[in-house]
Amino acid sequence: MPDERQANDDSQDKQDQAVLPPADRESPPGARMTEIELSDIVHGLAQRLHLPWLLKYHARTPIVAVFGLVNGFISIALLSLLAFITHSPFVFPSLGPTAFLLFFNPTTRPASPRNTIIGHLIGILAGYFSLVVTGLTNAPPALSTGITVPRIIAAALALGLTSGLMVLLNTPHPPAGATTLIVALSIISKPLDLVYIMVAVVILVVQAWLINHLADIPYPLWSIPQRKKTSQKSG
Repeated sequence: MPDERQANDDSQDKQDQAVLPPADRESPPGARMTEIELSDIVHGLAQRLHLPWLLKYHARTPIVAVFGLVNGFISIALLSLLAFITHSPFVFPSLGPTAFLLFFNPTTRPASPRNTIIGHLIGILAGYFSLVVTGLTNAPPALSTGITVPRIIAAALALGLTSGLMVLLNTPHPPAGATTLIVALSIISKPLDLVYIMVAVVILVVQAWLINHLADIPYPLWSIPQRKKTSQKSG
């Protein structure tokens, strides 16, 4: 009887946990905010929209995959529509991995607005600086002219500067490494177009903030507080 009663209590605890928003669930010792993933966003939206069937199946891989598909489609479609209307580069390759990061692991430091915006800004500035240094600011894209020695120097310098500065400023955002190569290879290199790139990044961050908060995910307004390192003394 005690075992059966204990099993019933455990089952009830799991059910209670399932209906709580991610921010209010009990965390095991040592749990981190980074454990919030796409399934938690689905859970939060299901609660917000009062969809009990989705609450029941929110963690199943097909459901999460469909949500990822729909969410990714909508996020980039909005920017693509803006690019179509304005004839400006509001869509570029590195925006894809940024979108995935903002929604798949929204509470990790690289996905924070601070790291996302500053990371891409570093990538843009480093990429354009490399073009200035190598005299390629007015050169056609490398895809049409091929790789030359100056282009090798520009690409290597851009990625090196981007990596070093992100480490120095503690703003790692991996997709920014692709952004700097987009600029260094002159795929997008006009100064005004680089401004559009940053506007697109900010728009995507705003989308992420709205969707995550709609799902009760504690996505930060700017940055995630750094955890203090605890030193262990050996006995």
